[in-house]
Amino acid sequence: MQNIPSVDLRDFLSDDPIRKQKFVNEIGKAYEEIGFVALSGHFLDDQLVDKLYGEVKNFFELPVDVKSKYEIPGIGGQRGYVSFGKESAKGRKTGDLKEFWHFGQFVENDPKLEAEYPANVTVNELADFNATGKEAYKMLEKTGVYVLRALALFLGLDEFYFDNFVKNGNSILRPIHYPPILDEPKDAVRAAAHGDINLITLLMGAQGKGLQVQNHKGEWIDAIAQDDQLVINVGDMLSRHTNNRLKSTIHQVVNPPRELWGTSRYSIPFFMHPISEMPLNCLDNCIDAQHPKQIADITAGYFLYESLVEMGLIKK
Repeated sequence: MQNIPSVDLRDFLSDDPIRKQKFVNEIGKAYEEIGFVALSGHFLDDQLVDKLYGEVKNFFELPVDVKSKYEIPGIGGQRGYVSFGKESAKGRKTGDLKEFWHFGQFVENDPKLEAEYPANVTVNELADFNATGKEAYKMLEKTGVYVLRALALFLGLDEFYFDNFVKNGNSILRPIHYPPILDEPKDAVRAAAHGDINLITLLMGAQGKGLQVQNHKGEWIDAIAQDDQLVINVGDMLSRHTNNRLKSTIHQVVNPPRELWGTSRYSIPFFMHPISEMPLNCLDNCIDAQHPKQIADITAGYFLYESLVEMGLIKK
């Protein structure tokens, strides 16, 4: 396999049961084998994508002292700005060559969760930044709900199994800026090899080389999407919940060739998280004699906390 499989969400959304089952089979097989797909037919239209990229670029072009006032202490970087080099992959001390912003959940009709999550941060200098981020957040979340419905069917669960876990979930939209590389990096890369924490990740901005996925042979392959596609991968939470039946694949963002060091790269992942109370215990129908239970029970909230400590965003 030289690249990641492509699927079309419109198959799942169609009234044709054969097309719907085709999508379920394709995405399930891809997530068993490589953990990544390129998805067409999502709910983000071109106009919203262009507007979001415009707002994101405007933010990262603001002076450092302006951006820094949106870096909120004490919340593990879960909302607002996270400055360059602050985050590192699990097991690494060298910070990644990136800065980023976090939009969090826009809680509806749940005062308990509204109190649990940090508040979203408003950028005063850019009139449309927050509204555009919220609109993109909602469309990516809607796309993710349907992907999880397909995976529920693939796993032999009720189609709507994940719905109540991800409604008002602790999901994050993360616009990332990889600035131009000015000096020879010693051992730093734009994003070191890692697996994602969450259930699934929906990524905008994988249209050019940079994102690489590690296959079962340990080979790095380029994950390049078409202009109208999102790259969607399995995270650690979903992998744990399925007893590693669905693969949380190691991936990285490598530095560009030297002739492109002077250019910025932008990507915008949406990390789809459930509510903190969701148990990530291995599903019964993912355990059998050939596949004994491999993973200890844990809740999504505690697993997230442990992961943020390992990444250096929260100090114990």
